[in-house]
Amino acid sequence: MELFSDKPGDEGLPGRERAYAMAAVMTSTLMAVFDGSMVNIALPQMAQSLQVAAPLAVWFANGYLLSAAMTLAIFAALATRFGFRPIFIFGLSLFTLTSLGCAMSDSAEMLIVMRVLQGVGGAATLSIAPAILRSVFPGRLLGRILGLNALLIAASTAVAPVLGGTLLGTLNWQWLFAINVLPGMVALFLAIKAIPRKPAISDQRFDVIGAVLSATMLGALIMAANGFADPHAADHSLSNTVMGWGVLALVSGTAFVWHIRRVAKPLLPPVIFTSGRFSLAALTSLASFISQGITFVALPFLFQSVYGYSAFTSALLFTPWPVGIVLVAPHAGRLADKYSPSIISTIGLLGFVLGLVLLATLPDHAAVWDIGLRSLVCGMGFGCFQSPNNREMLSNVAREYSGYASGVLAIMRTFGQCLGAALVGVLLAVMASSSQLVLEAQAVKMSLWVAVATSGLAIVFSLSRLRRKQPQKAQA
Repeated sequence: MELFSDKPGDEGLPGRERAYAMAAVMTSTLMAVFDGSMVNIALPQMAQSLQVAAPLAVWFANGYLLSAAMTLAIFAALATRFGFRPIFIFGLSLFTLTSLGCAMSDSAEMLIVMRVLQGVGGAATLSIAPAILRSVFPGRLLGRILGLNALLIAASTAVAPVLGGTLLGTLNWQWLFAINVLPGMVALFLAIKAIPRKPAISDQRFDVIGAVLSATMLGALIMAANGFADPHAADHSLSNTVMGWGVLALVSGTAFVWHIRRVAKPLLPPVIFTSGRFSLAALTSLASFISQGITFVALPFLFQSVYGYSAFTSALLFTPWPVGIVLVAPHAGRLADKYSPSIISTIGLLGFVLGLVLLATLPDHAAVWDIGLRSLVCGMGFGCFQSPNNREMLSNVAREYSGYASGVLAIMRTFGQCLGAALVGVLLAVMASSSQLVLEAQAVKMSLWVAVATSGLAIVFSLSRLRRKQPQKAQA
């Protein structure tokens, strides 16, 4: 297989070690993405089993998401200071141990603590996974390996509800976490064996103030987004709380930008954003993941509340989406190694927008095959977009900044999906407050049109970078 073949002048690892490192990174990514996605479907069963109210049970999911989001940038900076290997091994070990802790939890409090720690472990691996792949694979194969990684993330996000529903139909909720233990141990063995050591940078001080401001900003953004997504967001007391989180995010974000521009060794060096192509690729990623987040939240309402399908059938209706990604993403990554990643990702966005328009114009009584076909178009478009865009981000920063770029990539994905979910919550709260089926259907359709608009914005960002020259020193 060409991914593991060696050629004269190749940087990175030899073929066999490359395969081990790839297996470790992709296994950890698979576990982290699945855990962040499929737990939602089990919340009612978990709440009943642990005898807690629904508002507390929501923190079984939010605790993971919040801690992961707050620490993504921190681990990207720590990896640059200490190297990818110790941070990745720490994150994978913590994630695996806390997965066992989640499975053994006999109280809500214990489960929430385990989920928070699990999110920290997930952030440590997800924030640097693309950077590790860039460091172990030669530049000529960067698009291909990022294509496989993007395929894994996108397909896992879409398939997770189906797997979660299947497990819950045959086993109890504890198995959603227990299944991580054996793969985690295997991935840990491979990581120790294959991920190369890197000398610590002794003069690289850790930016504590930047870390606090970053965690505050990202955590407040998540809390504000979750508040907007709450069906009772229009209540006066809750709206004040959401506004408070929004103000905290704005203030800490402003302070963070001011801080990193004035210290010698900031948590996130502003120099990586001096490449217009990197910044535009990051904005393109954010807008596209907002669209994906909107779609993944809005469609279950459409399938279950409007069309009357069961939760499991609704999950199955998502299957064509990852199938489309599987069909396209590896080829898109391969093409991105030979041709302009910006052009290929823009073509993918056009296909993605077409699929979203098709979903937004679904008839009132859509057949299953019709829904599946339109979802397939979305998946193929997104599969064509994501890996070339990720390659564009990583290849437009110097190799020593790969960890930072990888962290930015993870942040764009996480917050894009959170903001997308929040937008659906706002539209449902405003347009369907009376719980009438017609109004809910209108709110869902409006959400899909908002997804079309944000994807259109992604196309604008993507086209803008075509006019900018790629810096030679940053190319893969």
